[in-house]
Amino acid sequence: MRWLVDGMNVIGSRPTGWWRDRHGAMRELVERLDVYAEGTGDEVAVVLDGAPFDLAAERVAVAFASRRGRDAADDDIAARAELGVTVVTSDRELARRSAEHGADVVGAGEFLRRLDDVTT
Repeated sequence: MRWLVDGMNVIGSRPTGWWRDRHGAMRELVERLDVYAEGTGDEVAVVLDGAPFDLAAERVAVAFASRRGRDAADDDIAARAELGVTVVTSDRELARRSAEHGADVVGAGEFLRRLDDVTT
């Protein structure tokens, strides 16, 4: 399975207080994705918004949006969406754009439940 994760959409789908520490929330998501990739053998990539900073991951391809502004990460994700990739997002417009490129789409909540099953 090949996953392409809308990082900030997944982070923002649960009210954990992530907004008080965006970098910490990104780091936690990447760590969980890394454990998930190890446990499942799935290929996982995540695209995040904001200025790049060091996020170490052994099994996850971490990318930051190639530009700033509205829909920046969404544009990058849509450009990478293709047949054989499952995009993780609850953003309707990104889901539509991804499906147009042949990708499957899974909502953030459903994917988080998968993460919970593997990482907790």
